[in-house]
Amino acid sequence: MIFAGIVAGGIGARFGGDIPKQFLILEKKPIIVHTIEKFLLCEKFDSICVGIHKNWKSYTEDIFKKFNLNDERLLVTSGGENRNETIMNIINALESKFEKNDDNVLVTHDVVRPFVTLRIIEENIKTALKYGACDTVVRSHDTVVESNKEKTEILNVPNREFVFLGQTPQSFNMKKLSEFYNELTYEEKSNLTDACKIFVIKGESVKLIEGEFSNMKITTVGDYQIAQSLFARHSEKA
Repeated sequence: MIFAGIVAGGIGARFGGDIPKQFLILEKKPIIVHTIEKFLLCEKFDSICVGIHKNWKSYTEDIFKKFNLNDERLLVTSGGENRNETIMNIINALESKFEKNDDNVLVTHDVVRPFVTLRIIEENIKTALKYGACDTVVRSHDTVVESNKEKTEILNVPNREFVFLGQTPQSFNMKKLSEFYNELTYEEKSNLTDACKIFVIKGESVKLIEGEFSNMKITTVGDYQIAQSLFARHSEKA
């Protein structure tokens, strides 16, 4: 089976404000609604599970009702203390409702990336089914520098030809993702930046999917302003 896991467990601490940023309005709809609508367009999903902070679970369900997101595939569960624990909670919710299978695939995505395209989603599904793991990336047009521990000097300048910027979706064989994560030490879990690193630590191949620069993550107030401009420009063309 093919599942989507929408990671929405954060409370927007870096953004500020009274509500998590996934509930901010873009073109008359909350960001979370725009993102979910993109995934509902893909008929290949057996279920789309949203991992939301426990304090905002009821609010999310009310939002879905308000905007007529009544697709029977949509499922809401409580998130975890961090990104990867939210993904594990999503897996647990899906496995409690659907039959476990060695070939099940989970397409994970940041709730605050509302500009993801159907092409990116479907390529993630295809690649994860074939290879077991993939990451959506774009090439870095800027030089990337690695600093020392004090963040005061350049330690290394990687060859830009082999440097990519990670986005989402990130997609995996669900059984392997769960097993690999549970095998990690506490220290390894503490140092995780995203789910792909789980496979890298285990020596597993992670294939690259070509993303799009428009598939931006709304993290800061500046990002939100850019997203508003992009939606406004799209509305003008329409």
